[in-house]
Amino acid sequence: MWTVKDMLDQKGRDVWTIAPEVQVLDALKIMADKRIGALVVVSGERVVGIFSERDYARKVVLKERTSLNTLVRDVMTSEVFCVRKETTTEECMALMTGKRIRHLPVIEDNRLGGLISIGDVVKSIISDQKITIGHLQDYIMGKYI
Repeated sequence: MWTVKDMLDQKGRDVWTIAPEVQVLDALKIMADKRIGALVVVSGERVVGIFSERDYARKVVLKERTSLNTLVRDVMTSEVFCVRKETTTEECMALMTGKRIRHLPVIEDNRLGGLISIGDVVKSIISDQKITIGHLQDYIMGKYI
């Protein structure tokens, strides 16, 4: 069973952050440049929100705001659900599904230690299933007898 630590060991611990006072346009430029779907919004070292493509679509475009005149703090998701490195992939999937979210900041020693996406969770579950299938195939073929 995979944990958040395993996922971070696999993908890396890089996480892109932004301050709440930054213009949405600048946030979008960072996201496009880094090819990511979300930025963790931090004030000092404290996580205060997440700004995602979904926030942009629903809170800027659909409300006919402009990216240049809107601040991240005005459209970010403020209710942030975080996980720790011991959290299992199943727990992450349950939280993401239950709360309908796609990104989970990872908190280690009261600091931001990474970011897990729904894609990371799905990859780890598929990897775990492949290992299980391999063991079952070996068992069926008599490799454990």
